[in-house]
Amino acid sequence: MSRGLIGKKLGMTVVFTSDGKYVPVTVLKIGPCVVTQIKTDKTDGYNALQLGFGEKKKSRMKRPVEGHLKKAELESCECLREFTSGNPGDYKLGQIINVEIFNVGDRVDVVGTTKGRGFAGVIKRHGFSGGRKTHGSHSHRIPGSIGASAWPSRVTKGKKMPGHYGFARRTIRNLEIIDIRHQDNLVLVKGAVPGPKSSLIYLCKPKAANLTDVL
Repeated sequence: MSRGLIGKKLGMTVVFTSDGKYVPVTVLKIGPCVVTQIKTDKTDGYNALQLGFGEKKKSRMKRPVEGHLKKAELESCECLREFTSGNPGDYKLGQIINVEIFNVGDRVDVVGTTKGRGFAGVIKRHGFSGGRKTHGSHSHRIPGSIGASAWPSRVTKGKKMPGHYGFARRTIRNLEIIDIRHQDNLVLVKGAVPGPKSSLIYLCKPKAANLTDVL
């Protein structure tokens, strides 16, 4: 069985459980995913399934990838990812995998890319408190002193500074599946998931969030 699937984040909402609890959830459209390559321990040194998800203009597909997808009778796809699998031999090229591999109540890991916020200062990026606003202060939102004295006469590595904020891969672990809408390939997980709406996410069973990018 594949230990994960590819999908998109649709947004957040709330649901009421059978006992009347108010639960915030993130709505994820998971799959359908197509098996584009089967890797086994005998041929590749490890067991995994390469899955394809989404659609893409054929004119924007790279020719080597386009030829690779022909083996699975797939014209194009938005992304390809690998997920570990205990028994990849049970699958065949071109087979479609849906949300049936997950069940309500399962704990899952969600991998996504956080929202990009461009170049940000230390207050927005690191939560600095800022300087005084009165009495002639010229230090309002600047980081302040960053260097050392005569020794070592340089800025130490890892110093919190202004810079690129966001657009980083993050994994949220151990989220609970509240509901699954099989007819629409929707999965509702409790809590928040990194990334903006319509961003790609990877829904994985615990300890299986090691992904290999191939596209």
